Amino acid sequence: MSDPTLAPADTAAPLIKDTTDRGFAADVIQESMNQPVIVDFWAPWCGPCKQLTPVLERQVAAAKGAVKLVKINIDENPQIAGRLRIQSIPAVYAFRGGQPVDGFMGALPESQVKDFIKRLAAAAGGGPSAVDELVAGAKEALEAGEVAVAAQAFSEALQAEPDNVAALAGLARCYLATGDLEGAKQVLAAVPEEARGNEDVKAVESALALAEKAGPAGESAKFAALVEAEPDNLQHRYDYAMALLAENETEKAMDELLAIFKRDRKWEDEKARKELLTLFEALGAADPLVAAGRRKLASLLFS
Repeated sequence: MSDPTLAPADTAAPLIKDTTDRGFAADVIQESMNQPVIVDFWAPWCGPCKQLTPVLERQVAAAKGAVKLVKINIDENPQIAGRLRIQSIPAVYAFRGGQPVDGFMGALPESQVKDFIKRLAAAAGGGPSAVDELVAGAKEALEAGEVAVAAQAFSEALQAEPDNVAALAGLARCYLATGDLEGAKQVLAAVPEEARGNEDVKAVESALALAEKAGPAGESAKFAALVEAEPDNLQHRYDYAMALLAENETEKAMDELLAIFKRDRKWEDEKARKELLTLFEALGAADPLVAAGRRKLASLLFS
């Protein structure tokens, strides 16, 4: 399936146009009564404008009619920019119902521009896209343990939107759930550079880092016996925690890492605390284990 961001010119043309101060009322104010209109204030000498405008054009084309884009050169048409008190460019305003309702300044990464347009379309009654619904259903399936169903849905979403960050992170999670670490790495490699800071992506990267350290499943009993024999051997306890993670015994693994930190917080350059923070990030802030784990760690830090 073709990338929707590469829409043919004849499809994008009605959605994207240039205007003037005189045409602003019809092209923006009046048109925004029907659907959201994004206004790109730019000038030929503005370097960031040259970066942003093609991004806006691609994402408006990808939205397939949910919004329109109107571009206005402020050198040739300074009146509207003056009324809006625009002092630096690029400046982007979104109009709906004849009024400005949102906007931003500067050249944002494409992923943020895409999110901006999605919010605008949803607020106008467009609701979630078919891809968004597909990703949401895939996440529910993954949480329910239906890994194959989730992987199929994430893959279908990526066929429509190859750079969909939520779908990429979700598919990587599916690979992790089946123990295919290389598959997870390959999916994460496809995440756009500007989206590397995305919370879902960082969580999967942390989960992958832990999985690589955890090793194969089925060894927790061996390390549990070693810990029982030598309770103060922190390396045995650490190995036991990693073995527990390999078997998805997350809470028990967290308790073992906390036990290491309690005995010697400086052990191996604060290795236990660092692994706990990685685990918290891998699980995500909404996981109740994270809240409990953070409270326990804080009590040890300030005891």
